[in-house]
Amino acid sequence: MTTAGTPRRRTRGLLRCGLTAGPVFVAVFLAEGAVRDGYRPLRHPVSSLALGPRGWIQAGNFAVTGTLTLAGAAGLALDGAGAAGNRAAAALIGAAGTGLVSSAVFTTDPVSGYPPGTPDALPELSRAGAAHDLAAIPIFAGLPAAALACSWSSWRAGQRGFALYSASTAITMLTTMALASAAFGQSPRLVTLGGLFQRASIITGFAWLSAVSSRALERTGRPASR
Repeated sequence: MTTAGTPRRRTRGLLRCGLTAGPVFVAVFLAEGAVRDGYRPLRHPVSSLALGPRGWIQAGNFAVTGTLTLAGAAGLALDGAGAAGNRAAAALIGAAGTGLVSSAVFTTDPVSGYPPGTPDALPELSRAGAAHDLAAIPIFAGLPAAALACSWSSWRAGQRGFALYSASTAITMLTTMALASAAFGQSPRLVTLGGLFQRASIITGFAWLSAVSSRALERTGRPASR
């Protein structure tokens, strides 16, 4: 458990970063996707918003969200209690944060006809595009793995409801991201819904991160035991 005073305040501040990471990320990409010319949120990936003259907005969104996620992971590690304090989960969440920051540095390649005038799929990935795809692995694999780690520890602690929620988060993220990957690979049946599937995966994962951070905040807000 965290001790009273400055260490507890520091931990709670870090946990608040984890709580807000998802809402910030989702709000920015939803708003930007709604106003971007030629961009179709149901079809195109979030990363495509980093392309073009306004791409700095999404790049900044990646960087800010990644930093908040890393801070949240540190708060969960410092909390050190219960499912939210599972160190494996905290490390995996930290890996997701690193992937988000890396996504700000390495820009994705055009896909599914965005930006307008580009082909649905490039003959081969650019170096930056390949690096961006690698950076996505700890995000879309790390968060489900963290959710499974929390599910296991929550089940052992008798917190069956949160255990089931965490497990369903992992399953939903992996399933929707698999569908999104097929869509971005130009599957004829799925290509028009790639953005929808990816957004479902992202929102599911970050909602879980907010829930984990909220539970830890509630716990660290209790009076310290004597």
